[in-house]
Amino acid sequence: MDIGESFQNTTDKIFDFLPNLLGFLIILLIGYIIAKVVSGVVRTLLQKVHVDQKLQESSASRYVDAALPGASPSSGIAKVVFWLIFIFVLTIAIGALGIPVATSFMNDVLAYLPNVIVAILIFVIAALISGVVAGAAVKVMGDTPTGKVVAAVAPAVIMVIAFFMILEQLQIAPEIVRIAFTAIMFALALGLALAFGLGGRDLAADALRQAKDKGSQAADRAKQDAQLGKDRAQGEFENRSYSSSSTTGGTTASGGTYDALSTQQMPPSASGGDGSVR
Repeated sequence: MDIGESFQNTTDKIFDFLPNLLGFLIILLIGYIIAKVVSGVVRTLLQKVHVDQKLQESSASRYVDAALPGASPSSGIAKVVFWLIFIFVLTIAIGALGIPVATSFMNDVLAYLPNVIVAILIFVIAALISGVVAGAAVKVMGDTPTGKVVAAVAPAVIMVIAFFMILEQLQIAPEIVRIAFTAIMFALALGLALAFGLGGRDLAADALRQAKDKGSQAADRAKQDAQLGKDRAQGEFENRSYSSSSTTGGTTASGGTYDALSTQQMPPSASGGDGSVR
């Protein structure tokens, strides 16, 4: 094989690859335009429903600012939509090049893309839920110490759980994530138990003392009620016995009066006083 034939083969391969390259560029350009249009529509819709204002007014704004510093939530979500669409289009465009290695790599990226979408949804939903919980705590409990604690702790707990869910969804060291999540939950439960055991010791003692006093009062009241019922039953029994005795005594006295009257009304007999017959 001479130099001229090698050059001819190279030239043929380049010209054969040009349609693939042209298709790659056209697909990429069309996909870029579509991604831009869709992200602009998403940004406009989010701004019309005042998503930025609602998130800024809620306690979830600090988590959104930490994830998207210096950007409004609507712009951040629009950028995420843009890149999702563009990566999908890029995968199709690289497939048009006909390069097996690049196509296999982009297929793996495309297969991983749903995990990224779910992770973003988890973050957005967790931020919204934490904002709602904090607002509800403030409305229900007001500016009380308990309300402040709930409004500060509940959103943080929700976002921590969401963070571990995102790591699990992205398949980033899943075993380590599970172990760390279990350890944090155990530490949180232990901290709450110690806080109640030490800080709430007096409160628990008061609660137990009140329960004991109420139980003693209920027992004394039950004893008094039982004694009252016993005395009432004994009184009724004595009243009935006295009534029966009074009735029997009245009957006997009536019989004695009748005998006395009969003796007084009986006529004198024909015999004499000494019993002889005249």
